[in-house]
Amino acid sequence: MGHVDPVAPQTEATPRLWTRAFIILTISNLFLFLSFQMLIPTLPVFVANMGGDELAVGMVISVFTISALLARPFAGKALDSMDRRKVLVIGLILFILCSSGYYWMSTIFLVLSLRFIHGIGWGISTTAYGTIVSDLIPQQRRGEGMGYYGLSSNFAMAFAPLIGIWIMNDMGFGPLFTVSVTLGVIGLILSQFIHYPEPQRAPQSSSDEPERKGNFYAGLVERSSLFPSLLMLMISVTYGGIVSFITLFGKEVGIGNVGWFFLGNAVVIMLTRPFAGKLFDMKGHAWVLLPGIICLASGVLLLSFADTTTSLLIAAIFYGFGFGAVQPSLQAWTIDRAAPHRRGAANSTFFSAFDLGIGIGAMGLGAIANASSYALMYRYSAIMTVSFLVVYGWYLVRNRMNV
Repeated sequence: MGHVDPVAPQTEATPRLWTRAFIILTISNLFLFLSFQMLIPTLPVFVANMGGDELAVGMVISVFTISALLARPFAGKALDSMDRRKVLVIGLILFILCSSGYYWMSTIFLVLSLRFIHGIGWGISTTAYGTIVSDLIPQQRRGEGMGYYGLSSNFAMAFAPLIGIWIMNDMGFGPLFTVSVTLGVIGLILSQFIHYPEPQRAPQSSSDEPERKGNFYAGLVERSSLFPSLLMLMISVTYGGIVSFITLFGKEVGIGNVGWFFLGNAVVIMLTRPFAGKLFDMKGHAWVLLPGIICLASGVLLLSFADTTTSLLIAAIFYGFGFGAVQPSLQAWTIDRAAPHRRGAANSTFFSAFDLGIGIGAMGLGAIANASSYALMYRYSAIMTVSFLVVYGWYLVRNRMNV
């Protein structure tokens, strides 16, 4: 029998969400994302100051994304078979060591090589955090819990880039990397004060041991997570187009500071996540995903027509509401569909789809922009939201008809 996935979950007694472990883990995740987000707008400048061309600057993002994508399935496998605390610590230490090494890299090749290793640490760490928090959140409050947990990364997304640029401009790259490392170390220290629940393991017997060994690579991907991960990939394509090209879009249409989009988007996401999570838990995914994707599509289309800071902020509000509703709901749905002993693989499958979508958006939409304009590129990217509606609508019809 396959996984039974009702549109609306059963209502049960409400268990406790705000445990000591959940709070500490969320704060630890916040410091990791602060360390990471500080470097997103500043490392390209670091490479450019070393004489790197546009290709080298673009590789700063793509190399990191590729290595994180490659690392996630193996991290998920390790999380399902090893002590999850050890996997998290390995990822965090690797991430911190790489953050401390950029200042000493003397060539662009060395920077990009370190960036590749940095992505591996990021892929392991974020997959581990997502898996561990899914152990800590009660199933009946998973949507709400994932929403609150996601606020930590959204807070970092809103403010860390501004802090990183300020430190870079006023103090230089040395202090920038020092602060980034310090934040990562704080996250590592906090992770040691968490009581890690014993994860549920798959039933073992001598008869199926050879089969499990033979299916090591097949076990890297959680099949039950493929459908919500596909939906995540679709919306992350639009996100890849935004993070990669919105600065160039601003220059094209004459908007001076496109940073307002990121700030407005992040603030609205923070306001949306808790409400959307509770709605997911009470009503089911359809009540969140359908209005969420409509708002997200509206945000992309409004962005394509934006030519003032005000219109840019309006687009950010719609996109932030949509993304803040859809992304944590899809992640909670991913966890709900997976068996407890497969949560590591489920999280890695989900985040890999997220990374892959960003990469597809950066490359595919960039080709469209080169042949037309950035405004038209964003209108084309809205096709992904239409595809989301078609695929998800097909799922709802099929599910209700018990096909």
